[in-house]
Amino acid sequence: MAQELETSTTLKYASLLTLTVQNTLLIVSMRYSRLVPPEQRYITTTAVVFSEFAKMCVCLLIIFFREKTFKEFVKTLHHHLIEEWKDTLKMSVPAIVYMIQNNLQYVAVSNLEAAVFQVTYQLKILTTALFSVLLLSKKLSGAQWGSLVILFVGVAFVQVQGGGTSKVNTTDQNQIVGLIAVIVSCLSSGFAGVYFEMMLKGSNVSVWMRNVQLGMFGSITAILGVLLKDYDTIQKNGYFVGYSPLVWIVISQQAFGGLIVALVVRYADNILKGFATSLSIILSCIAAVFLFDYFITPFFAIGAVFVMVAIYLYGKPRAQQPTSPLLADKKDQDEQLPIKKLTPT
Repeated sequence: MAQELETSTTLKYASLLTLTVQNTLLIVSMRYSRLVPPEQRYITTTAVVFSEFAKMCVCLLIIFFREKTFKEFVKTLHHHLIEEWKDTLKMSVPAIVYMIQNNLQYVAVSNLEAAVFQVTYQLKILTTALFSVLLLSKKLSGAQWGSLVILFVGVAFVQVQGGGTSKVNTTDQNQIVGLIAVIVSCLSSGFAGVYFEMMLKGSNVSVWMRNVQLGMFGSITAILGVLLKDYDTIQKNGYFVGYSPLVWIVISQQAFGGLIVALVVRYADNILKGFATSLSIILSCIAAVFLFDYFITPFFAIGAVFVMVAIYLYGKPRAQQPTSPLLADKKDQDEQLPIKKLTPT
């Protein structure tokens, strides 16, 4: 028992540390990969295709090792993807939304400073909360609603005067386009995340199989995005124009990011996840100072503090009311009844 507890604790903090590092490196590396002349930049829609395909392949490998034999592996895939095709088709909805979100992230980091994007993108907590209330009938405490207000205030401070200054050439950046991209990306993230939670809670299908279904539809929608948006550019410059080792690193980080979050949800809790996200914001700001000659203004510093406080308050568990001895027996009986619980997103 003690060994199982120790293992669970180790996995908890290992997944949180990995999430913090991955979240920090992803935004910084995405921003750094776009700091080239426009004619030398890679086509972001092609990167999304590779990211979706890589995520699907990793999940297929995990399922294969879980099933242990190739025969069982094929049988499992046939059951979930072919026999249960109606259930699989439902995953096309978040796949399309995630494809939109991934493309908008590239648009945002191409038009905003890495630190500004990192803080502003925390609006996804607000959108996730709103969609949870609408789709899952989730109840939020007064402190959680208050944290959402604080989040709005913090983001407003960050956006004042662009959040900070940088010596990096920003003549080809558009702050308005970047902000709109972040807001729509947050809406996409909130809806897709809550929809995905609904699918997980409504069946016994593993998170890895769900990610295979997501990757399957995500790859198709991403390819359609390439053809509709950048077909002429690819015909002129080629599919791999602007690709470098750093671009492949960005693709890998984006592909594995969702898998890391799944581990955090499995082994950690929301308050610790909030601390990990807050820490990644601080690390991103520090990295931007050294990598991009970024100068943090007082408005940005105040806004970042507000956002981190909001994240903490939103993930803070509610205080439990003391139970009187007279109600103890009734409580024990109630706890034996099956209750559908919704975990915070």
